[in-house]
Amino acid sequence: MQSTATLFLGLLATLVSGAAFNKHAALEDCLLGSSTVVDEVGSEDYNRDVTPFNNRLRFLPAAIAVPTTVEQIQSSVACGAKLGYKVTAKCGGHSYASLGLGGEDGHLIIELDRMNSVKLDKETNIAVVDSGTRLGHLAAELYEQGTRAISHGTCPGVGISGHVLHGGYGMSSHTRGLALDWVIGMNVLLANGSLIHTSATENKEVYWGLLGAGSNFGIVTSYELKTFEPPANVTWFVANLPLKQNTSVAALEALEDYVLNTMPAELNMRLFATRQFTQLEGVYQGNKTELEAALEPLLDKMGGKLATAQTTTWLKGLEHFATMKLNQTYPYNQVQENFYGKSLELKGLHGTAAKKFTDYWFNVAKNETARWYIQLDLQGGKNSAVWKADPELTSYAHRDKLYILQFYMTTDDTPETGFDFVNGWASATTEDLTASDWGMYFNYPDTNLNRTKAQEMYWGENLARLQHLKAELDPDELFYYPVSLSPARQPELM
Repeated sequence: MQSTATLFLGLLATLVSGAAFNKHAALEDCLLGSSTVVDEVGSEDYNRDVTPFNNRLRFLPAAIAVPTTVEQIQSSVACGAKLGYKVTAKCGGHSYASLGLGGEDGHLIIELDRMNSVKLDKETNIAVVDSGTRLGHLAAELYEQGTRAISHGTCPGVGISGHVLHGGYGMSSHTRGLALDWVIGMNVLLANGSLIHTSATENKEVYWGLLGAGSNFGIVTSYELKTFEPPANVTWFVANLPLKQNTSVAALEALEDYVLNTMPAELNMRLFATRQFTQLEGVYQGNKTELEAALEPLLDKMGGKLATAQTTTWLKGLEHFATMKLNQTYPYNQVQENFYGKSLELKGLHGTAAKKFTDYWFNVAKNETARWYIQLDLQGGKNSAVWKADPELTSYAHRDKLYILQFYMTTDDTPETGFDFVNGWASATTEDLTASDWGMYFNYPDTNLNRTKAQEMYWGENLARLQHLKAELDPDELFYYPVSLSPARQPELM
């Protein structure tokens, strides 16, 4: 005979399962009543919308709501709040940690990519952009409607919201700043159901928090973007760097001196390396002759050589780095990989840090046969628009950093090998740095950080202020994910 304890546990499990079923049925009924389309499980849309960029991190949502109006966003979020579900906005679906799918099972996902309108006012040159717009579509529409642009990243399938709300570095950032630097206003739905407008003068604390940590406070429904007239011609290029272990530290120090003091504003560049090669690649906002003159002093010191350069139009320059069709909208078929990524934002890479970084590079990484790459984005310097922007206007915490360094390794069979490899390289690099010398970039999230460490790394000196804003706007953490901001604890009453 079964014991009383066994019978009790079985009954409890049945009750819990029944409660979960009833809760889910209530969610479905609520969403149906809100007139919001919901992806049917197993349908083509569902399978597309639930597909992660990082195939290592597949999560099962409670439901995927697909609004096409602001009112439908509001009613969908209200359903989640009423029934106790965590609510996550998803725009592009390119999160390294699958944060657009909640970063865990059981979230109500608000799939925004059907809302992708871009409208440019040709008198003010201000664009009003839906929050489900992908970067390639944004670029194509701004150019077609008025030969305008903003600064943004290279992948056309990335959504504007995840990109802009946490920084938005790309191949025009040295010239024109981060993507978030072009946002002058936002409409945002808060956890209490209210829809507010934010700018540098209206709800300005919310505006500050959204631009750097936006996924924590609400769902932006639209953006107002100032724009610029892009140059008639740009020149994309690749320069080969035959680095050796005994010359690599000197080469990195020459690069650092160049970025800090000499690199012209028109030059946008990164160091990119795999096991097989190392190169500088980027785009110059000008012609080939001007590019060659700008690069010559650096290549002479680093022992590099310009391999190829091509002058082309603004849109063709974007297409070169896109590696796919530029104008991406719904339906978007997600490219997938199994991988582990990690970032460092660094004030510099010289001396002991450079030595330990390159020792790992040549003694460990060069012997690793799994596919990996490193990417050193040259964010700062005295001529950089990122450094020249007002650091107090947004909550992006690492504007003072010279570099954004990304580590990336495929992990098809043994994820732990990738974890050890990437973390070992990052740890070697930061071992002798002070806490103020480095942080991490949220748009390359590290899935192995716990919540406390993640908040410290991503938001640095802005963390306490952001946690207080979280406590004010979302104290019950409706907009939660595993590494989201935790609300500041309220002082206990005496």
